Amino acid sequence: MTDCAELYPALGHAFKSKKLLKKALTLGFENHFAGYERLEFLGDRVLGVIVAEMLFQAFPNEPEGDLARRFTALTRAEPLARIAMDLKFDKYLISAVPSNRLDVTKAVLSDVCEAVIAALFLDGGLETAKQFVIRYWMPFMEKISAPPVDAKTKLQEWAQAQKLSLPVYTQLERHGPDHSPVFVMQVEIEGFEAVQAEGASKREASQKAASEFLKRLENK
Repeated sequence: MTDCAELYPALGHAFKSKKLLKKALTLGFENHFAGYERLEFLGDRVLGVIVAEMLFQAFPNEPEGDLARRFTALTRAEPLARIAMDLKFDKYLISAVPSNRLDVTKAVLSDVCEAVIAALFLDGGLETAKQFVIRYWMPFMEKISAPPVDAKTKLQEWAQAQKLSLPVYTQLERHGPDHSPVFVMQVEIEGFEAVQAEGASKREASQKAASEFLKRLENK
């Protein structure tokens, strides 16, 4: 088994509790107490506070709406999974059920990254977690020259400009194992054909559905 202590240089922290980092890298499958899930819950909040402060300090002249767009871009699954891949977290993943195959999806890597942030917070305090986030999120923040507008926001703004009802998002289905679920979301605006899309989270599926809706509008 690969020693997770090899991650210490990349994390910028030598864990006092090696078990804590191991927990963050463990897939519990159906047992949410055996794996990273509870740590992921905490890590999501820790990341949010740190990124919010980074944006607040970096863009003192931007209104709340622009900061919120930047925040969404920096805390969504894509940058989390990218950082997890760059740091090779996938090499250190552990299965709480040895007989189960490890499905290393973008969603899993994103969740594990948040769990590792929580482990850093619990073992070394907020400053330790903050240094990790600044180190790896700052390049993403600097690449965003203007506040990004996601597909859901674009669709909502279009509907408002046309004086139409706001988009309504509905979860139609959820299937797959707990550690790698697939969500099917539908978006509809009164007077238009509904659009469906799937993704590894409700947010991802909703964004894809909104993006497809916008493409259909462009092709009309």
